[in-house]
Amino acid sequence: MQLSIIIPVFNRPQEVRDLLESLTNQTDPDFEVLVVEDGSTDRCESEVDAFSTRLHIRYRYRENSGPGRARNAGSAFSSGDYLIFLDSDCVLPPHYVQTVRQSLSQDYSDAFGGPDRAREDFSPMQRAINYSMTSFFTTGGIRGGNERFEKFHPRSFNMGFSRIVFEKTGGFAAMRFGEDIDMSIRIIGMGFTTRLIKEAYVYHRRRTTLRRFFKQVYNSGVARINLYKRHPYSLRAVHFAPAAFTVGVALILVLAVLLSPYFLLLLGVHAAFIAADAGARNRNLFIGPLAVVTSYTQLIGYGLGFMHAFMARIIFGQQEFSMFQRSFYN
Repeated sequence: MQLSIIIPVFNRPQEVRDLLESLTNQTDPDFEVLVVEDGSTDRCESEVDAFSTRLHIRYRYRENSGPGRARNAGSAFSSGDYLIFLDSDCVLPPHYVQTVRQSLSQDYSDAFGGPDRAREDFSPMQRAINYSMTSFFTTGGIRGGNERFEKFHPRSFNMGFSRIVFEKTGGFAAMRFGEDIDMSIRIIGMGFTTRLIKEAYVYHRRRTTLRRFFKQVYNSGVARINLYKRHPYSLRAVHFAPAAFTVGVALILVLAVLLSPYFLLLLGVHAAFIAADAGARNRNLFIGPLAVVTSYTQLIGYGLGFMHAFMARIIFGQQEFSMFQRSFYN
């Protein structure tokens, strides 16, 4: 099985260097790498050149069009019969490629996805955000590391599918947000198989601030409604949870002001639970309260984006949109 690893990037040369360095340490070195520069002003061509003798690697620059189209360009440019997509802010453990190849050889699937983790040397903010994006208590287990649902939907930070899938589906849609979920829905809808490879995890740096994180999750909430308009059957009750949480927080704050501050105890108990769980999982008490901040940012940001898009698209019939497009890669 010929593997092609495709990496879209925008203005992140150091991240690409770190990812490529981790690729040189793979126990299975039989793969090609394609780096697709999506209209960057701070290009990574010199970083790619530095690995030209250590990896089978190619570089392509294109005008900015978003990560989905960049992945499609890399797919068309690649030679492998199985395509793997990674975000530039990921780093791989040495066994990643070997795990993917062995798993697909033993139990083939047309598409696969893997989870993400935080490494011990990541900053407290990165580890707190990782908790917020992967914990069952904040995402409901639907974000790439859980098999509770009937069909597994891979996410593009760590995703692969066969060339046949690429050719039959036409690749990623021209969506700025939610394009990976849209791709997974179409893969499953066409009868292809998907699966989670739990040991094919990546270390996801998420080099971001709270402000950028809020923008990211707000757009994720908007994208969920955009996906509903494209695939009406894809919307589940769990997708309403952040919006319900956001409304609940607002109601508690109003009741605390108008009736009694004791209503704040409800938020206090919830925050304490998250802090304890995050601190225990990361074996770091400082990350606990930081995870409360990132978790509330994640839930409220997503909930606001979801409600905004619900009103705009479902109530008022507006066309597909997304927010903060200038800072998409930030």
